[in-house]
Amino acid sequence: MQHQTPETLPPVGAPAGGATGLPAPRPFDAPFIEVYGAREHNLKNVSVQIPRNRLVVFTGISGSGKSSLAFDTIYAEGQRRYMETFSAYARSFMGGLERPDVDKIEGLSPVISIEQKTTSRNPRSTVGTITEIYDFLRLLYARTAEAFSYATGAKMIRQSDDQIINYILRHYDGKKLVVLAPVVKGRKGHYREDFQKIAKLGFTKVRVDGELLDITAKMQVDRYKIHDIEIVIDRLIVKEEDRFRLSGSVQNALTHGKGTMLVLDPDAKGESKAEKGKPQFFSRFLMDPATGIAYDDPAPNTFSFNSPYGACPTCHGLGEVQEITEDAVLPDRKLSISRGGIAPLGEYRDIWIFQQLQLILKKHKATLNTPLEKLPEELLQRLLHGISEDEADDRKSVYTEPFEGLIPFLRRQMDSESDNIREWIAQYAQAQPCPECHGYRLKKESLHFKLAGQHIGELSTMDLTELAAWFEGVEDRLSERQNVIARELLKEIRKRIGFLLEVGLDYLNLHRPVRTLSGGESQRIRLATQIGTQLVGVLYIMDEPSIGLHQRDNERLIKALQHLRDIGNSVIVVEHDKDMILHADYVLDIGPGAGIHGGHIVAHGTPQEILGSGSLTSQYLSGQKHIELQKKKRKGEGTELVLKGARGNNLKNVTLKVPLGKLTAVTGVSGSGKSTLIHDTLYPILNEYFFNAKREPLAYGSIEGLELLDKVIEVDQSPIGRTPRSNPATYTGVMTEIRALFAEMPEAKIRGYGPGRFSFNVKGGRCETCEGAGIRTIEMNFLPDVHVPCETCKGRRYNRETLEVRFKGKSITDILDMTVEKAVDFFEFQPRILRKIKTLNEVGLGYLTLGQQATTLSGGEAQRVKLATELGKKDTGKTFYILDEPTTGLHFEDINHLAAVLQKLADKGNTVLIIEHNLDLIKVADHVIDIGPEGGGGGGSIVAQGTPEQVAKSGKGHTSRFLAEELKTSKYAEA
Repeated sequence: MQHQTPETLPPVGAPAGGATGLPAPRPFDAPFIEVYGAREHNLKNVSVQIPRNRLVVFTGISGSGKSSLAFDTIYAEGQRRYMETFSAYARSFMGGLERPDVDKIEGLSPVISIEQKTTSRNPRSTVGTITEIYDFLRLLYARTAEAFSYATGAKMIRQSDDQIINYILRHYDGKKLVVLAPVVKGRKGHYREDFQKIAKLGFTKVRVDGELLDITAKMQVDRYKIHDIEIVIDRLIVKEEDRFRLSGSVQNALTHGKGTMLVLDPDAKGESKAEKGKPQFFSRFLMDPATGIAYDDPAPNTFSFNSPYGACPTCHGLGEVQEITEDAVLPDRKLSISRGGIAPLGEYRDIWIFQQLQLILKKHKATLNTPLEKLPEELLQRLLHGISEDEADDRKSVYTEPFEGLIPFLRRQMDSESDNIREWIAQYAQAQPCPECHGYRLKKESLHFKLAGQHIGELSTMDLTELAAWFEGVEDRLSERQNVIARELLKEIRKRIGFLLEVGLDYLNLHRPVRTLSGGESQRIRLATQIGTQLVGVLYIMDEPSIGLHQRDNERLIKALQHLRDIGNSVIVVEHDKDMILHADYVLDIGPGAGIHGGHIVAHGTPQEILGSGSLTSQYLSGQKHIELQKKKRKGEGTELVLKGARGNNLKNVTLKVPLGKLTAVTGVSGSGKSTLIHDTLYPILNEYFFNAKREPLAYGSIEGLELLDKVIEVDQSPIGRTPRSNPATYTGVMTEIRALFAEMPEAKIRGYGPGRFSFNVKGGRCETCEGAGIRTIEMNFLPDVHVPCETCKGRRYNRETLEVRFKGKSITDILDMTVEKAVDFFEFQPRILRKIKTLNEVGLGYLTLGQQATTLSGGEAQRVKLATELGKKDTGKTFYILDEPTTGLHFEDINHLAAVLQKLADKGNTVLIIEHNLDLIKVADHVIDIGPEGGGGGGSIVAQGTPEQVAKSGKGHTSRFLAEELKTSKYAEA
């Protein structure tokens, strides 16, 4: 393999754009981005030419330096240059950026980075709000939707003063009429001051709760009852010649009634008393003429769940409420109250609440020692929900005093100002859909504005394919006036939905909270937004956009990236996906190894040129190297874990059978229901069974086979730490063992040092100048902060006395600076330490140092550190492992290592379940469960299951087609 020397730039073959008919770079454009002498992280003085206006893929083994070149060098320099265009005053507020370790970069355009970071943890942030589609929808509804009454379903009407007068003259001609202005509607109070105000205005009569009364001195009503009060503005006989008087009365009534008024015919004949005295409502606003319900004029914030004008008052626009459930309060009904049957109260203590319960139970011939299951269900319900005053006063009743009830009492504590009390209550509460808005997040008035028969909440919960179909030809279902107003808005909404469909997100809906999206999904949403901006001349840098994407959707993603390139942008993608590499215009392969063994350009050129280069990547692309399959699959335990009737989200009453003691892959297109079935249903059930976790699983029928397992371990994609103090040694727990080992050294014992002396996070052994960080941050006004090694400890983190204690001649700092590979040899006779370090080496992280800062780890590295941590724990052979796309950020060679580790786990009798799209890992599984066939509403069923070969032959679902292709070219290992 050739390593790139720093002196020369790699010559560039004719970019593949010529064949695709791409426009040649204009003469005044720099044809290349030229990087000279990049040394960031593990890069070895790399100099390289990257063609502009092309789709360029950076590939190579995990940890070889791809992200260091793309993000930490090219993007960091682009961002720094942009910041330098601001005034010194503006930069002082923003903080500056450090110059990356590179000699120079030429031909750099403005840079936009689209990374995998989930955009927001805010529960109010949804797909609709971050793509701005929901903002356009709000505007569309505010300007064109029709209002309907939530009481009768009738269409709301709006009347001008003249229309009201003409209506009265037409319908009440010659009749006696009372004109009323409503001032109080359905509220409690004595209203003494209001009656005084009305009298001062010159009015002599009011109508209170349907009865006409004269205003008297000190007049008031019952303050504890609900009242309706109207001012009697005028009493007249309706005649055309008295139009002027009627007009004045109507305007007066509308002024005092704040836009609404009533008229009453006292002589009207009705079948019932209620009908006889029924007034007719009129309003300048939207109003239901039958009930008098009026809505404010709609504005965009009427449809915003983040605004008090639109949010549901019960859940405050979150769509769910924290409800205290009976099962959480009474987790084990075999226990009595005194033995802790009521979980929030705990075991019996001599306090008021237990005395109260004892009194109530005594009346029912029971005691605090009676098991809950033996108490009548009616009595339990009353203990939980309360005994009212009426029941307590009832002579037939056995109760002596009212009792609030345990659940109402706990509910009151949820609003407590004490954090401790709120945390205590949180463990008995679970999120439930809001009973008021049914999860739509908006108040009832907002949900009764409709466009072509649908309210805005219904549109938000449609998946994007359905939504696109609904907007197709919506003009035919709208009136001419609505079409004139909506024309531009509809164009904008359709365009944005189209971009999301283009990057394979058809299964999402606008209502979906952003915090539930995977890194790959949020990255593709940002990609769709960038396509929508239609910028040209920009350099886009992306970090594995294909993560979480099924092979079927890869083609759409590649087309979206090619579209970005075709409109005149340069696109750099850090990627391991085979299809993406083969569709690129130009490829840079970085290697040859990882960490200190990487940082060189080992091959460059068009995909065809890469195939002949002999690099590790090219060997896998050309088929010289393979991840080999075993002809014979594991027999497993012969038993199954069976989950019946899973109905969460889009699942259609699924029965999942996971064979125990095997390596099982769950596959399916994005949005088919894999995460719903495994993460949101199966894992919470197992977690609750083994560890009493409180997270509620989604709806399911029953589960069998739990007793055949003894624990569950989930390895997901969240980072291992967000501060430089977190590192592989602290995360895996090996640091604790190393500190204990150093505390056992004779020198440490003589000095009286315990394990805490060897921690860089607590006072004692650490350097106090930098507080154990090893670096000091110097704040510079108007310039970026500068990080310099600590002048006291020279970056070693500990004080001189601590470093004098040595093991095999190495201080604690020397061990933190050691690579995992070297540490395996160094600790060969320390079994507790060796077991944990060895697993880090086995998952392909031998190149990391034990003390490497968590913030410098890539996504794939962080996930493998977590995997190694779990593998380092002693397994019992009955453990159930759940892994979420463990191939994230892994090169073909690393997937080979990972497959070997997972096979070892299954060989010991453990059950390994992986949610995966990568065919290299799916094909080596013993059992495949394919969910689909489509995403969103079109998914949620198990379409095929069996060995990879059986699923490939089945021809059902999208996975079988791609798996069949993969198996054709795969080789089987010799038995």
